Amino acid sequence: MNYLSKILSGWVLVISAGSGLAASLDWPQWRGPDRTDVSKETGLLKTWPENGPKRLWLFENAGNGYSGPAIADGKFFTIGTRDGNEVILTLDANSGKELWTAKLGDVLDNRWGDGPRGTPTVDGDRVYAMSGQGNVACVNVADGKQIWKQSMTELGGKVPGWGYTESVLVDGEKVVCTPGGSQGALAALDKKTGKVLWRSTDFTDSAQYSSIIAAEINGARQYIQLTMRNLAGIDAKDGKLLWKSDWPGRTAVIPTPIQRDNFVYVTSGYGAGSKLVEINSGNDVRIVYENKVMKNHHGGVVLVGDHLYGYSDGSGWICQDFKTGEEVWAERDALGKGAISCADGMLYCLAEGNGTLVLAEASPKGWKEHGRFKLDPQTKIRSPQGRIWTHPVISNGKLYLRDQDLIYCYDVKNS
Repeated sequence: MNYLSKILSGWVLVISAGSGLAASLDWPQWRGPDRTDVSKETGLLKTWPENGPKRLWLFENAGNGYSGPAIADGKFFTIGTRDGNEVILTLDANSGKELWTAKLGDVLDNRWGDGPRGTPTVDGDRVYAMSGQGNVACVNVADGKQIWKQSMTELGGKVPGWGYTESVLVDGEKVVCTPGGSQGALAALDKKTGKVLWRSTDFTDSAQYSSIIAAEINGARQYIQLTMRNLAGIDAKDGKLLWKSDWPGRTAVIPTPIQRDNFVYVTSGYGAGSKLVEINSGNDVRIVYENKVMKNHHGGVVLVGDHLYGYSDGSGWICQDFKTGEEVWAERDALGKGAISCADGMLYCLAEGNGTLVLAEASPKGWKEHGRFKLDPQTKIRSPQGRIWTHPVISNGKLYLRDQDLIYCYDVKNS
């Protein structure tokens, strides 16, 4: 290789690395690029000013719903309501300017709050989203033009009591979702056409409220899902059941599973507790522990290093040892129940009751705050039974929050 070629090759490597870094700061789906709610972003503020980070913009016309944001290529995607319809809503992620909307179907009617629950998934030039009534649509990122639509009820599913809350998974050429029911709890659709590729016919639990994750375990690509009765691994190739483990779900099972290596961790509220299983060769399931240290309702749990963080009903914000299941610490008084996300070694904890957001260390040494502020203004259209349930998202130096029709964007990179 001559000198000029070496220089050009070096620049190609630098540009490629830079492109990969930029892409990694996007948040293109529920719980981020790898569905862990742990961002790889660095260089963020470690301490906030007294009144919190600077607000960059406020959007006030998102309608009802608890749908979270997906951020990709400078665009902000969520699901809201307009004129009796649930719609995919797209904004400029840097300015909050509305770009377009795309209809998904009629609004879910629910006393805990009408409207959508799931978060859109962005894949290249397309975005995929599920409405509260189970309508899944694929539309163009550029203008919202519909490419295809599919219905969970037409696939044999039944709308759960709080509506369909799943955020669909795009994996390779497939869109994977959970209609539930006798035709197969999971369905894989062709992402280009919406055509059914397979159903998990030997796993037929009803849909709950958790979202699927993809994993490689023992050399097998698989989809992991949690229902009221079971934690299961489904073969990505054909929908066959690879393994399952009983789960004592009660009332509603919501949090997304967490996977590391051959281990899968799950938790849910209403007293169910938490569980870690190991999937050994031959898909033999070994229960590592089952306990009630973490009883997470719907605010989510994050795994940072070897420790889990989240809100446990009755115990407060806790740190749990991932490998042993033991409680490391608990903080009951600093902040009420809520949702969690993590970026740059810090926890972003949002109280559902009053809209207070706390920045705290992700550390097994205890709860240590580095700033807090309260959302202001707050919505006037939230159901009396509802709370601020949309999870915080950190992407490209910005913190995004939602309270029904109000969407907030804060600068968490520059003081």
